[in-house]
Amino acid sequence: MNPQTAALLALPITLALLAGVLLLARRHPRSAALVLGGAGALVLVGALVMLAVVGLGEPATAATALQAAPAPSPDATTSNADAGAGAGNWAALLGAAIAVAGSSIGAAIAVAYTGAAALAAMSERPEIFGRAMVVVGLAEGIAIYGLVVAVILIGRA
Repeated sequence: MNPQTAALLALPITLALLAGVLLLARRHPRSAALVLGGAGALVLVGALVMLAVVGLGEPATAATALQAAPAPSPDATTSNADAGAGAGNWAALLGAAIAVAGSSIGAAIAVAYTGAAALAAMSERPEIFGRAMVVVGLAEGIAIYGLVVAVILIGRA
């Protein structure tokens, strides 16, 4: 089964589960919080399992590329830099992933606090809406910086 078919099959199931959780949240908010917490824990465990599988797996494309490459002649000279040119790509890609994840989490925390403070301030003085939204927008800029760093790192990989 290809990934597109799996996603199309999972979409109605996901929507049905979401509707069930929303109905549960209306009747029993505490139970809905427990269900959502359990679903979050399952997603975390699944992500960790996928990380372990991907991290411990062998790169299939690199093995086929090495097998398909013609054998060098004994008189050909190659430098060590040319032989290990692709060896550092994983570090740049991992750095890009960490930059995006860290900046997104930081931006989410910043937007949560500034958004709550902005709403509280706007409830007292509605005329400060523009200034409050500028502060929230500045907090969202943290995620943009992480994306810029990731693009730079991927460009060098």
